[in-house]
Amino acid sequence: MTKTSRDSQEQLSKRVPVLLFLSGIVVIYLVIAVFFAIKTPPWQVPDEPAHYHYIAQLAQTGLIPMLQIGDWDSAYLEKIKAAKFAPSVITDQFNLIRYEDHQPPLYYLLQAPIYLLTNGSLIAMRLFSAILGACVVIVAFAVILTLFPAQPYLALGTAIFVALLPQHVAMLAGLENDSLAELLIGLTLWACLLYLGNYPSSPVADKDNIATKSFHPGWIGLLLGLALFTKVTAYLLVGIVGLALVLRTVRNRPSLSHFIRESLWIGVPALFFGGIWWLHNIQMYGFPDFLGLGRHNLVVVGQLRMSDYINQYGLSSVISNGLQTTFHSFWGQFGWMGVLLPGWIYTVALIITILAVVGTGIWLFRFRSALSGSINAPRRNGVLLLAVLGLLAIAEIIYYNLSFVQFQGRYLYPGLIAIAFFFVVGAVGWVSLLRMRGAHWLILVMLPVFVLFDLYSIYLIMHQL
Repeated sequence: MTKTSRDSQEQLSKRVPVLLFLSGIVVIYLVIAVFFAIKTPPWQVPDEPAHYHYIAQLAQTGLIPMLQIGDWDSAYLEKIKAAKFAPSVITDQFNLIRYEDHQPPLYYLLQAPIYLLTNGSLIAMRLFSAILGACVVIVAFAVILTLFPAQPYLALGTAIFVALLPQHVAMLAGLENDSLAELLIGLTLWACLLYLGNYPSSPVADKDNIATKSFHPGWIGLLLGLALFTKVTAYLLVGIVGLALVLRTVRNRPSLSHFIRESLWIGVPALFFGGIWWLHNIQMYGFPDFLGLGRHNLVVVGQLRMSDYINQYGLSSVISNGLQTTFHSFWGQFGWMGVLLPGWIYTVALIITILAVVGTGIWLFRFRSALSGSINAPRRNGVLLLAVLGLLAIAEIIYYNLSFVQFQGRYLYPGLIAIAFFFVVGAVGWVSLLRMRGAHWLILVMLPVFVLFDLYSIYLIMHQL
């Protein structure tokens, strides 16, 4: 047996337990997600009626719907939410809740056949979203394993956080286009890491590895285009892909013709899919409303605006309330933000978050030489890409709240892979500082804690919605 064969067999034998553990995480996620999908009462996921009616219109007419005046009725929405969507308030007016009709269509195109095959079953469509969520978990694992193949516990810990964060599971198990958007964000991020020279088959990325392996940029362009065709929150990928192209160019210093060729491979597919949607919106809503957001802002009369909120309560109160509500709803605030967890859970989550931030600083400090060394440039660039993804997700929620009051932690989920990773390395940072052994045992603690957290959240949903 050759040395290469022995090395390949040794790598395979090490990976089998890791993959089995990942399979267990995915199975646990699916069980929890099915419980969320079944036990959450109909329409008790934010914006779910509007997403449902988008699919219904598309399935019944074969046409992408147009957002129109009257698709948002603030008074009626507040009425049915207050009544917890009791059958007595579900009138014909309910079918006119269509304020998501400006959304890009890819998720709804995938759901339309399920709507037709199941006679519009909400549960069936929720379960399809949950399956997409399982793919998000797998991609989160793959992203981190690609960066740190010699530390698979980082990838497993990230997968657990993504898979079992209660509010995240509740959203993935609802009828929302977030599941597909997050999947495409994760896949595009993974493609960018490979493009930068990170390969999970090699514990340490080296110059030879980069020179002999090349990831075709056309895949990045295709994934980016599909993301642009799915949800506006996925547009943060433009910054991630652009940064990846810059980092690769700075490192490899290609010829001008090579740079143009790779840029075209990324740009043409992305502009193709994005351009189809932009031209559609300009035709429907007029120039320059290529995203349909101008029409959306015109339609949602009565939705609380940030300017009015500041005038009523003052800037300091708005910031305080915004941070608190966003933090709470990142971990768990279910239904239409009406079901909160006990206060002590949020306190524990805050302590964990602070420790994670400090621990991430410790981890970066203790491993700065490995991250800054030239031999690990692809890995260093990958960590930078993760950090930028998390920052862009924060920037998105801030930007959205400049116009409307939307203190909802779920808007951070486009960057959840990055956020989850830094929570895990924060724990590893403390373990390394305290000179404790077996950082990989952290995942054995995380898993049962998150499962209990999810089961308790489902219990609250069942008894308060």
